[in-house]
Amino acid sequence: MDSFYSYSLSELEQLLTPKFKAKQLYNWIYKKYKPNFNNMSNISVQECRKLRHSYSLDTVTMIDSQISSDNTIKFLAQLKDGLVVESVALIMAEKKVDEVKQRVIRSEQITFCISTQVGCKMACSFCKTGEAGWTRDLSAGEIVAQVVRMKEHMRLGEKKMVNIVYMGMGEPLDNFDNLTKAVDIIADSYGLDIAHRRQTVSTSGLTPNILKLGELNTGVQLAISLHAVTDSLRDELVPLNKAYNINSIIDAVKKFPVDRRKKILFEYLVIKDKNDDIEDAKKLSVLLSGIDAKVNLIYFNPFPGSMYERPTQKAMERFKFYILSRGIFCSIRQSKGLDIMAACGQLAGKKVASPSMHERRKEIGRGFYKEIAQRRQS
Repeated sequence: MDSFYSYSLSELEQLLTPKFKAKQLYNWIYKKYKPNFNNMSNISVQECRKLRHSYSLDTVTMIDSQISSDNTIKFLAQLKDGLVVESVALIMAEKKVDEVKQRVIRSEQITFCISTQVGCKMACSFCKTGEAGWTRDLSAGEIVAQVVRMKEHMRLGEKKMVNIVYMGMGEPLDNFDNLTKAVDIIADSYGLDIAHRRQTVSTSGLTPNILKLGELNTGVQLAISLHAVTDSLRDELVPLNKAYNINSIIDAVKKFPVDRRKKILFEYLVIKDKNDDIEDAKKLSVLLSGIDAKVNLIYFNPFPGSMYERPTQKAMERFKFYILSRGIFCSIRQSKGLDIMAACGQLAGKKVASPSMHERRKEIGRGFYKEIAQRRQS
């Protein structure tokens, strides 16, 4: 039985008779969060029976959640085959209320960090997700259902806007077809209505698929997990760099269509004594010359067994002000959810056990590079 969440509105309109039933179902499921066809009052008993036999609504089940001291929420989602992924809701700005006039001045700003794979192939040396390796891609429906269940859990009304970043578990562009279909379903105005411009795809640098995403020209935002300004260091941090180096990424980015109101986001994970000095900042500013870029500096978030250290605040500020002095917008991302292991690079899935980190990373790397070689030959 197929997941309802994997179907676009146009696909459902071709399958259902009369086709307006598709919009009715989208309204119930994406705006009212109804997880059961029986609870849809304008759907007949007979129609409910047919729908139950054709489409599944239990694609993703939230089996656990944790709330951090900064109100970050980490969700553990179970898939129908028993595998689990983690996703995170980040409160980027708190609600502001005029106490005198008793009215909301600004609603809270919420970002969902969504997973696209069970595990990850990239084996980045600073990231916990890659320890257990890659199990499988998520379907488009499993990606979409995460958003629905998170909105439902947080009791967010249909008109409450959220932003989506695909930077949970997995490399989004390695699951290209399912990712791009999910992006379009999430953006549909009859459904979740989270516009393409509110969705950001973060990639470790899968250059061919950066180009493919650019060719679609959907308006989705692009974020590059760069983390280094020399290939030698990036080879260590992001093994994918051995296949697609920094120059290939920069070349692809320069071809990516960018909305005039937006910039390409470069995420730069700062690690103590690795990439945190002014020389690195100088090289980064030269590398981004000619690109309408925004740099997001990220503190390395330690986890048990990691070989790196968190940088000092002084080093972060010094790096930031140098980049700003070169006319490039730069900010420091404050780590959220550290106390519940929900920060960048810390997602893993509680139920996933892993062998030796070092040996597992080598195994993952060998398999992925073999796959890349096969792709290039085809």
